[in-house]
Amino acid sequence: MITEFGAYALVLALVLSVLQTILSAVGGARRSSLLAGAGRGAAVGTFLCTALTFLALVHAFVVSDFSVANVAANSHTAKPMLYKVAGAWGSHEGSMLLWCLVLTGYGAAVASLGEALPPRLRAYAVATQGALGVLFLAYTVFASNPMARLLDVPVEGASLNPLLQDPALAFHPPFLYCGYVGFSVVFSFSMAALIEGRVDAAWARWVRPWTLAAWSFLTVGITLGAFWAYYELGWGGWWFWDPVENASFMPWLIGTALLHSAVVLEKRGALPGWTVFLGLAAFTFSMLGAFLVRSGVLTSVHAFAVDPTRGILLLTIMGIAAGAGFVLFALRAPSLNSGGLFAPVSRESAIVLNNIILSTATAVVLVGTLFPLIREATDGEAVSVGAPFFNMTFVPLMVLAMAILPAGPLLAWKRGDARLVVRRLWLALACAAILGLVAFAVVAPRSALASSGLVVGFWLVGGALLELAERAKAFRAPWAEVRRRLTGLPRGAWGTTLAHAGLGIFVLGASFETTWRVEAAQALSVGGQLKLGAYELVLTEVGTVEGENYIAERGVVKITEAGAPVCEARPERRFYPTGKQTTSEVAICPKVLDDLYVVLGERRAGAGGQPAWLVRAFVNPWVRLIFLGPLVMAIGGAVSLSDRRLRFGVGSKNATRKAETAA
Repeated sequence: MITEFGAYALVLALVLSVLQTILSAVGGARRSSLLAGAGRGAAVGTFLCTALTFLALVHAFVVSDFSVANVAANSHTAKPMLYKVAGAWGSHEGSMLLWCLVLTGYGAAVASLGEALPPRLRAYAVATQGALGVLFLAYTVFASNPMARLLDVPVEGASLNPLLQDPALAFHPPFLYCGYVGFSVVFSFSMAALIEGRVDAAWARWVRPWTLAAWSFLTVGITLGAFWAYYELGWGGWWFWDPVENASFMPWLIGTALLHSAVVLEKRGALPGWTVFLGLAAFTFSMLGAFLVRSGVLTSVHAFAVDPTRGILLLTIMGIAAGAGFVLFALRAPSLNSGGLFAPVSRESAIVLNNIILSTATAVVLVGTLFPLIREATDGEAVSVGAPFFNMTFVPLMVLAMAILPAGPLLAWKRGDARLVVRRLWLALACAAILGLVAFAVVAPRSALASSGLVVGFWLVGGALLELAERAKAFRAPWAEVRRRLTGLPRGAWGTTLAHAGLGIFVLGASFETTWRVEAAQALSVGGQLKLGAYELVLTEVGTVEGENYIAERGVVKITEAGAPVCEARPERRFYPTGKQTTSEVAICPKVLDDLYVVLGERRAGAGGQPAWLVRAFVNPWVRLIFLGPLVMAIGGAVSLSDRRLRFGVGSKNATRKAETAA
């Protein structure tokens, strides 16, 4: 009964989404507060109905209702409860329902929290959000219904892919979708502004908090995915330039550019057309990611489905939504105000250069992701584009962007003084260079490229701290004055510092770990030893253990350094009888910033007829910084969102009155 109720609520959500679109659009065109209010009510109703459907699906997974096709294909009675719940969004159908839940949730938030918005802009934004809801809810109802029943009900389900039965991946999709789909609000605001024909500083102020929220969620989602790949897949890495990884990275890059561009529009009234273009592009790349993951055109451990028919439907949805947005942009762009003027050396120019580099980097990732598909479609030849291509094209662009990043906040608006900025930054640059040279001299083997990466990381962290010190007049004013200035800084300033410093922390970890990782592998019988840099590993025993839904061989590996015990690692090789799949469970011994990473391979015949197991081990230096840096960035975004100037109410009443007067 609950399942039928959920299916009915999903259809009702689609109907309400249609009403939301029509009522809000007509209410905006006729300046009718009554119709616009009804549209906002429909937006809230759409979200509530979608939430009821989602809860009904979760209930079906929790009680193991195998009459629901989605549950039968992705759950099992022996599965732990966390993964039963996570199974609700671990499949194609469930993930699309989660997408719709987040999409309609954002629509309800705009409808409920936009009291400070100009009425027509708010109505058009809610209408656009409703139109997106119509597209994706219709797709879910008619092509990917998660509540579909089975005529022949199985006694047991097929269970979820064991690789997906992991805490990090259980929370990865919700965070990722809150970021992905969060850009739909920016898309809707961009469409609303184009319909009205006015993109100004007030509009940028209203858009910034939604962009910042989506960007922060997406940062956490990508980080959780990288962390899952690091300790679950057993290959010791955290990023492989997998096409599905790229699909989430591209909207993050565009969202980063949009955040900076919106600041220029808000502060100086410049770049209105470019900012709207980025607002449309961010969600377009999110929709592209949805297509790539679900169409079957890519082979990836991250992919949800291999159904070309549904992939074509998703491509059609992207074509309709993005096509409408960019056609409207082409029609309206010539009439948009060109914005304020600024000198070649200014904060605006630094942000423009930042935007150009980020957009070019996004194009590089897009080409590297789609080229194999295009090549195979044109001449049937299968090719791959991997890390070497991205290291040669993407990395230099980002190094250039990071080299100029600390200078931007220190430049004045409209016209800056380059010599003054150089004088302020020389200490940060000198410290970064010295630390890089120390690493080059001390760390073996010597690597000029990796040491240069460390210089960039120290430069970013030092530049962020120096910018904070400049705001507080540190070393130039009495301590009481410095403390007063620090406590009086807006939270947005603290958030910017955290975000820039977090990027530097990530660069430090990535530069160190990728260059100075130590790896060793050897087939060991019980009592066998393996040398790993300064460490010695001994396989002391291998036994069998049983989990809730798996049987595992668990090894005990004692790790010592110069005879002193370091830790005892317990890697596993798990077999899941339901799905007849085998996975490796990595054992990680953390050492402050480093990880000792041990993987137990399959059993084989060893010397003297004794059984042996392939043991692979890594020393991953500074790897913790790789995951800490993005989390610091996301915290910076959250701190900025807590600034009273960046409320989800999006805008002050004064700004609203000014916008209405201008209209």
